[in-house]
Amino acid sequence: MSNQPYDVIIVGAGPAGLSAAIYAARSSMRTLVMEQALPGGQIAQTDVIDNYPGVPAINGAELGMKMQEQAEGFGVEIAYRGVTGLRADGAGGFVVSADNGEELAARSVIYTAGATPRMAGFDGEERFRGRGVSYCATCDGMFYRGKRVFVIGGGNSACEEALFLTNFAEHVTMVVRRDVFRAPKGVADRVMAHDKIDVRFTTKIVAVDGNDALASVTFEDTRTHEQTTENFDEGSFGIFVFTGHEPQVELVRDLVEIGPHGGVLTNEMMATKTPGLFVAGDVREKRVRQVITAANDGAIAAVAAYDYVEATQGI
Repeated sequence: MSNQPYDVIIVGAGPAGLSAAIYAARSSMRTLVMEQALPGGQIAQTDVIDNYPGVPAINGAELGMKMQEQAEGFGVEIAYRGVTGLRADGAGGFVVSADNGEELAARSVIYTAGATPRMAGFDGEERFRGRGVSYCATCDGMFYRGKRVFVIGGGNSACEEALFLTNFAEHVTMVVRRDVFRAPKGVADRVMAHDKIDVRFTTKIVAVDGNDALASVTFEDTRTHEQTTENFDEGSFGIFVFTGHEPQVELVRDLVEIGPHGGVLTNEMMATKTPGLFVAGDVREKRVRQVITAANDGAIAAVAAYDYVEATQGI
């Protein structure tokens, strides 16, 4: 990486970050993407993406890699290291701190750090996290081959992951707090028609227990608040939580405004209250978090960052 200021540093290599990188580099901006994990961000953990226009069906990790290769083809630099700090330099630019102690200068920043899975909040969730409680079907589904799994959530992600888990699990039970799904009708219909899935509406999990692995689950009826505990052979089942995501705003909290749902507020050009700082993708306050909406955000943010740098410092 160069010691000279970058025109833009992009934090995060998900669809938003890599889309921004492609648009920035094609505008002749010196562009650096910083990512602590894998190209593609959250989609790297998705088995099949079949709603991205022009790509009928593709593995999420493969799509992320293709985006990275396209960005690098335009001259984007990509550094796989974490970002530990971000501050304005007082002169219209920014200083980005890396987890190796390096500090990098940027004329603008596009922050696309994404969001992390939200915990469901039942007793024992933290204790058994990674030992029976999971947040990624693609990552952990294979460990439940021939076993029973419970899927918490009633949205699109929960339904899609429940369907995916039928490839491994003997049986899938969806646990939905409401009396209906929040998922689109087409996905919900597939769930209801699947012979390996049953659904417990108006139900939530309030506690789990066991020794080295899960052995019991306590359910609560969300209408009557009646609780029942079911016991199983220890380690014979798992719980997958899909109840939304928490936007990763900590690094920029002092530089932006936060919305009621925890995401960063921007204008239509992805600009924040701090000039030169743009935010794109799942970390934004938004209703729809999909690959295509993240890529859209990234493209807009890159155009806005170019305009900012050209007007204030020149390209």
